[in-house]
Amino acid sequence: MRYVIVGGVAGGAGAAARLRRLDEQAEIIMLEKGEFISFANCGLPYYISGVIAEKEKLLVQTPQSFTGRFNVDVRIFSEAVSVDSANKTVHVKNHADGTEYDLSYDELILSPGAVPVIPPMTISEKMPVFTLRNIPDTYAIKDFIDEKKPATACVIGGGFIGIEVAENLKEAGIDVTIVEAGDHIMPNIDLDMAHGLHGHVRAKGVTLALGKLAKEIAADGVVLADGGFVPCDMVVLSIGVKPATAFLAGSGVELGKRGEIIVDEYLHTNVDGIWAVGDAIGVKNFVSGEHSVIPLAGPANKQARLVADNIKGRKTKYKGTQGTSIAKVFDMTVASTGLSEKDCQRLGIDYHKSFSATNSHAAYYPGPEMMSVKLLYTKGEGKVLGGQIVGYSGVDKRIDILAVAIRAGMTVFDLHELELAYAPPFSSAKDPINMAGYVGENVVLGESKIATFEQVLAMGDEVTKLDVRTEAEYARGNVPGFINIPLHLLRERYTELDKSKPVYLHCQSGLRAYVAERILSNLGYDCYNIFGSWMWYTMWQADIKATAAEGEKTFNCARPELG
Repeated sequence: MRYVIVGGVAGGAGAAARLRRLDEQAEIIMLEKGEFISFANCGLPYYISGVIAEKEKLLVQTPQSFTGRFNVDVRIFSEAVSVDSANKTVHVKNHADGTEYDLSYDELILSPGAVPVIPPMTISEKMPVFTLRNIPDTYAIKDFIDEKKPATACVIGGGFIGIEVAENLKEAGIDVTIVEAGDHIMPNIDLDMAHGLHGHVRAKGVTLALGKLAKEIAADGVVLADGGFVPCDMVVLSIGVKPATAFLAGSGVELGKRGEIIVDEYLHTNVDGIWAVGDAIGVKNFVSGEHSVIPLAGPANKQARLVADNIKGRKTKYKGTQGTSIAKVFDMTVASTGLSEKDCQRLGIDYHKSFSATNSHAAYYPGPEMMSVKLLYTKGEGKVLGGQIVGYSGVDKRIDILAVAIRAGMTVFDLHELELAYAPPFSSAKDPINMAGYVGENVVLGESKIATFEQVLAMGDEVTKLDVRTEAEYARGNVPGFINIPLHLLRERYTELDKSKPVYLHCQSGLRAYVAERILSNLGYDCYNIFGSWMWYTMWQADIKATAAEGEKTFNCARPELG
């Protein structure tokens, strides 16, 4: 048997290695368009700043080491130009010597990956413009920084790669502006979880041009669609990727509307003998069941093993991708899994959401750090749909617990029953995930009702707006329209509240507001706990002001006489 694999990074290399472990006699040929295989593409941004200092650290395997270990014919600089599925051949161009040839196969695995999206805009040849997808891209950025010593950079796109590039450019001593067309960076989380993240990024010296569309890349900066301008010495495009599947035109392999390869639950295409894995394929969203394109390294590696098993007759189904992801943003950690609130709204899912803010470990042990957890779950049974966490230490552990909970079909009732490891340096007796479960249970059972500041601030005198923090906390800052009755005085003063009006409560982070909610509910009041409380409100307001100021800065930049 001859197995031909197109693509030599995560999916392709993983499939080749697994095939060899299952079949020592087969001929395995792996085609890679570039010079490098099996490289650590998730680590590429960290070479720019020198966090990863040695080039060799980016290489998981070299062609020579891979061939030696797995007896695979690795052909670098070999591009699959087209596929003739009727004759079971791949037309290959060797970029090293310019030759072309047809390569026959018995089974073909497609793992071409994805390529950066280049927007349809005018791009000046005088501006150094980069993307970051592979090792040559990384070297190009690092060499430019070392040789030209740019003072300023504009990163277009605020997703995972954009944020990581911005962080590492800043660590390299460059002033960075991120231009993001959406209302927040890190689109895997919702806006209500991004306010604190925005503040953290700004505190590190990065400018955020949010809600700004890049229209043109000029010789001296980026022109924005609203007439604004971001001056810079270099530009990094990071607005997303698309499947690298142009070579499949005329092959008979079915593609989706985004160019993704359509596969069945066994990762087989519509063409006999052709399989596909990785960033180039469409997958089932594990939570919603909808067809999705979710380019992540973890799923690609799992698909690689599975497709090799299926080729060898094991018939294992790929059950879908739920999009579990995590990112380091300077000192902060941002993670998510499953559906976001945006997803739930788009899909018409009837859901609850809740928020909890807890310490990463026991408060009495030195160095606790606040962790914000947003949980999404169904009404009725409380089945967990998604989770988002923003914090510092311990976020990785908690998002993985939520990822397992979603995979296992758990509910918020299950979350608080989880027996999780506890010692003061690592957690609390009630872990942040337990606490998120308790809050979710209260909402599902109707013991707590959630409202948002946006909703409450639009209400008038027909409701009571109550702040149950201490007098000192209230004096240091408060939300307009909210009266103050500290929690410890509430049982003495609750009669000051009009029982005919709903009561909307907040405290510092939500716990005291819940206690107040239960007191008043048991006394016959209709109560609502406000999402995120004062902690969230201050981040929200700071974000609004900073976004407006940065928007004015970029706008006036194009008009020096107004600056």
